[in-house]
Amino acid sequence: MANTQQTKALVLRELHEKGILVLPNAWDAGSAALIAQGGAKAIATTSGGVSWSAGKPDQQALSRDEMVALVRRIADTVDVPVTADIEGGYGLAPEDVAATVTAVIEAGVVGVNLEDSKPDFTLFTAEEQAARIRAAREAAERAGLPELVINLRTDVFLFGIGEPEGRAADVLARAAVYAEAGADSLFVPGLLDLAVIAELVEGQPLPVNVMAGPGAPTVAEFEAAGVRRVSLGTAVAQAAYSLARRAAAELVDHGTYDALDGALDFGAVNSSFTR
Repeated sequence: MANTQQTKALVLRELHEKGILVLPNAWDAGSAALIAQGGAKAIATTSGGVSWSAGKPDQQALSRDEMVALVRRIADTVDVPVTADIEGGYGLAPEDVAATVTAVIEAGVVGVNLEDSKPDFTLFTAEEQAARIRAAREAAERAGLPELVINLRTDVFLFGIGEPEGRAADVLARAAVYAEAGADSLFVPGLLDLAVIAELVEGQPLPVNVMAGPGAPTVAEFEAAGVRRVSLGTAVAQAAYSLARRAAAELVDHGTYDALDGALDFGAVNSSFTR
């Protein structure tokens, strides 16, 4: 294990310990380079954006090898720590999760997002997910990167699991089990209620990560509620692809180019990359 990779893993850990870590998610090497140039202290991939960059839909339509190859290009392009969205681990069994973690570490990653939901949008039990977390942690140790940051995503709020009034309690119970199994942080997409977020922050031991976007509270408001990490999921990739479609439709339908106003010039983009 290269010392630089261990150093990056420690940096990523430290970024969860003070202040608030903001992550505009990348989807390919080019977007990662520009996001790092924009000041991001770490790069998080978005599984949706990575899949779209390969012309496939989200939800593990890519094979493990395809995902790893794309993530490797991102890790090779930037100097900051990279954490990869490995979705559900590319398989249901703990051994599948272990194989995926081993592969992304070899690709240069120092953190992962691991979901507790299945392809049918049901959730693993807390105990089943704990076995998968332990497999990820053990794989990291075998790979020489025990410092790997495991950001455990629970989809209780995102998928509306159970009665609304019981979801926070479900997340709290899961978080206790996940922390014991070796998770480093808790990602709760689909939750923007600051009062509930504060309850989760106070009620369990893991740093809390939320997914933001237009209409969400500001980063400062999340920080005041105790959140330690804010990411954007597919939002930046969606905006980029939306611009591509808008510009194409304007050109085809009207023969004009107004959608391209405000873009970085060729030199600014081109100089963001090295040979």
